[in-house]
Amino acid sequence: MRESILTIPINELFETDGCPICNMRNTLEQRAVEYIMGAAMMEPDVRIETNKQGFCYQHFTQMLSCKNRLSLALMLQSHLDSMKKYIFEPKTSIFEPKNAKQKKVSVINNDCFVCAKIEWSMKRQLKTFFEMYTQEAEFRQKFANCDKLCLPHFDLLVELCQTNLDKKIQKDFIKTATAITQKQLTELEADVHHFCNMYDYRSNGKDWGNSKDSIERAIEFLTTRNPDQNKK
Repeated sequence: MRESILTIPINELFETDGCPICNMRNTLEQRAVEYIMGAAMMEPDVRIETNKQGFCYQHFTQMLSCKNRLSLALMLQSHLDSMKKYIFEPKTSIFEPKNAKQKKVSVINNDCFVCAKIEWSMKRQLKTFFEMYTQEAEFRQKFANCDKLCLPHFDLLVELCQTNLDKKIQKDFIKTATAITQKQLTELEADVHHFCNMYDYRSNGKDWGNSKDSIERAIEFLTTRNPDQNKK
């Protein structure tokens, strides 16, 4: 498979530490947040979509960390005005059964412009990921040498391989993904166990080893999100 604008980003995911699918999501997320906090914030077509979808807490927090408070305030002003105009001002009560206005509130509460952008992009990158795994022995080895795969993304890859890989190589893929995840789980369990033991008086003077950040790493393994990164 020739290297292209589609395959280069996938190969680059394996040149950094951590779960490659987390790295994929993080890269797409950063681009989406920078996009919406940049000139796109003032584009009418984009504003229409953000008014409809809104943002989740995670991405509101990331947008706020961009320090561009005016752009965020302008977007919020438009979003709040839109909700007031199309949901709460009409005379029809939003609490009537199966009311269209009530459905709009539910959509806003369960949607996010950035999440939708990430999901759209990830579907396409993961399609390329599986095409590369099918066609390139070198890429299969690169995946096998991966040191981390978080639990949610292990689950995602195993699910997607059912429809994106030929049955002849599905078993090999699942075996490889399982080995990567099990290895990380074993190491994390040992580090968290050691962290707990270090609070025993009998461990006074012993080396903490790799256990000091084991809580954060375990949370990242279980949720895809590192608490320290969310503080930035």
